Amino acid sequence: MDAKKIVLLVGALIIAVATALVARNMLSSSGGAPQASASAMPVEADTPFVLVATKALPVGTILDAESFRFQPWPKDLVEQAYFLKGQMEPTKLAGSVVRNAITAGQPLTQGAVIQPGDRGFLAAALGPGMRAVTVPVQMSNSVAGFVFPGDRVDMMLTQSVTGGGDGEPLKVSETILRNLRVLATDQRTNALGDDGKPVIQPYSNVTLEVTPKLAEKIAVSQTLGSLSLSLRSIADSTADLDAAIAAGDETLPDGSDPAAEKRVLAKIAASPIDKGSTFATGADVSRFQRRSVPSKPVTVSPEGAPMAAGGVPVGPVVRVARGTDVTVVPVGGK
Repeated sequence: MDAKKIVLLVGALIIAVATALVARNMLSSSGGAPQASASAMPVEADTPFVLVATKALPVGTILDAESFRFQPWPKDLVEQAYFLKGQMEPTKLAGSVVRNAITAGQPLTQGAVIQPGDRGFLAAALGPGMRAVTVPVQMSNSVAGFVFPGDRVDMMLTQSVTGGGDGEPLKVSETILRNLRVLATDQRTNALGDDGKPVIQPYSNVTLEVTPKLAEKIAVSQTLGSLSLSLRSIADSTADLDAAIAAGDETLPDGSDPAAEKRVLAKIAASPIDKGSTFATGADVSRFQRRSVPSKPVTVSPEGAPMAAGGVPVGPVVRVARGTDVTVVPVGGK
């Protein structure tokens, strides 16, 4: 190979290496630019932070620590009614009730929420058409004070059912209502103490949100026996929702409006349930207890037929007339 070809080959190789290095530098600089611009969003030292909703908060929602957070806000758009960082403790809003609907990302205002102890708090916590009833419960049977405002519970009635016999009465406990929202416990509407932490304390009275019809049922149940509460899991609402839709108790929109469908689902999940109650008798717990109500004593007629109180035959009878005399003979009697 002559010298001219060697020089051309070396020159082409040098040009190729130089082009590769330039292209590499260009790609690395262009790839790092968006990362730098994305992370370089400086917040000025005097930028105000406003408390905003992290999710949609309908009227009557009881706020918790996950309902709001602080977010930078333009100075010119800050209103006096906003909650500003450094001027208030956000934990004090936990347990408050939304009086006016708040959308996700919207700042919370002092007029949009009402705090526990303020006048009208309980009325603001109630949903449209709902009622608040206070019921006495057994402290030892009510989750030992771990039920807080905003939780959902099931109500159980325990009673002794006597019959007409001399045997022991029937011991029975049944779940009469489900998915009830707790508004307050022993006049306490805030689950947090002064330090912002949940306060565990026993109670003997619970205020619940119910429909007018369920309020009547609860009033009657208090005269029958003792009431106790069981705390519901958050996942139970989804199971009840699926059961209600499958049973045809609720009708969903056609799906053309996702917002309407979401509202219907939220309404179903928040509705109290008084259908499909379950029960357990003493025999389900102990073999020495009864499974049914004691029956009334039965006497036997001279003919050998069972007779109820007052000498009235039990079961089908045949009336035999002999002249003016009519004799009642039980079927199977002599």
